[in-house]
Amino acid sequence: MILASPKSEQGCDPLAAYDYHLPPGLIAQGPARRRVQARLMLLGKNGGGAVHEKVARLTRLLRPGDLLVLNQTQVVPARLLAYKPSGGRVEVLLLSPAQPLERLAGGGELHQCLLRSHRPLGPGARLLLRGQPELWLEVRERRARGQAVVEFPGPALAVAQERGQTPLPPYIKRPLGPGPQDRERYQTVYAACPGAVAAPTAGLHLSRELLAALGRRGVEMAALTLHVGYGTFAEPSAADLAAGRLHAEWVETAPALSQAVARTKARGGRVIAVGTTSLRALEWRVGPGGVPQPGQGWCDLLIAPGHEFRVTDGLLTNFHLPRTTLLMLVAALAGRERVLEAYAEAVTRRYRFYSFGDAMLII
Repeated sequence: MILASPKSEQGCDPLAAYDYHLPPGLIAQGPARRRVQARLMLLGKNGGGAVHEKVARLTRLLRPGDLLVLNQTQVVPARLLAYKPSGGRVEVLLLSPAQPLERLAGGGELHQCLLRSHRPLGPGARLLLRGQPELWLEVRERRARGQAVVEFPGPALAVAQERGQTPLPPYIKRPLGPGPQDRERYQTVYAACPGAVAAPTAGLHLSRELLAALGRRGVEMAALTLHVGYGTFAEPSAADLAAGRLHAEWVETAPALSQAVARTKARGGRVIAVGTTSLRALEWRVGPGGVPQPGQGWCDLLIAPGHEFRVTDGLLTNFHLPRTTLLMLVAALAGRERVLEAYAEAVTRRYRFYSFGDAMLII
């Protein structure tokens, strides 16, 4: 069993309580051949041992009247390769490609970016995006942790869609860079709203055929949008944890979602979030009667043990990195010791971990 030390549970290092050992060979470097072939661990919220299935068996694990809530964000090819006037290469990662910090009078935009270069770039540094036509970017402000405010000559989202690469997580290794298969498979089949720089990975397991089969079984689907940011891979600061907040991500919820949740609760069905992003958005927008309210804005909700779940009854999720708020969220739903025990069993049974890995269903 994987357990943290008592000292970590006293608040000295909250994330140490969510640490575990994972052999590097279990980090999935690519998806299953077919989406529904991924393995699925079933974990009951109210106790009992783990049950081992396949994602394709969701048609038997979910009941008529249940509601699946999907995050329909679309991953933007937000990784751009630029060049200094000297010829040195710089990687530019748009952190919120659909939400500029500022729209400029001439049609340009200011964006928060992550820059990777041999030497730090200061304000005024110019970067060339090769192609037709050539485009010049300018660093306007340097910020902490390799971040900067960068001026684009036009809409950055359009530039990324035309010239960018898939922003795979740092633990997925591609020595030659992301390939065409990554652009297809690091994307849900129902993605509709461009803006994410990381995939809502639980949804990667769902094929069109499986969704259709669930619909025929009487499982309802509803969608929301949470544009997943690069901060999902970063360890939050102690100050953020103490304040109960995370890196902010843009959320949009429509009246149709509120109506679907209300119908589900009225008929005694379960609201099952597909992914931690869907769950965070649902709980952040919650209103009277456990129904999420329509609206939009920046969500910085941190969900940890002790959280009262008012909307969500279940969760389909992947196996997450140690020492992360994602694992903390899962523990809030199913209990920390039970989740860590399940992760230990997953390691023993050689489940595949992280973005392209296997799945867990908590109901």
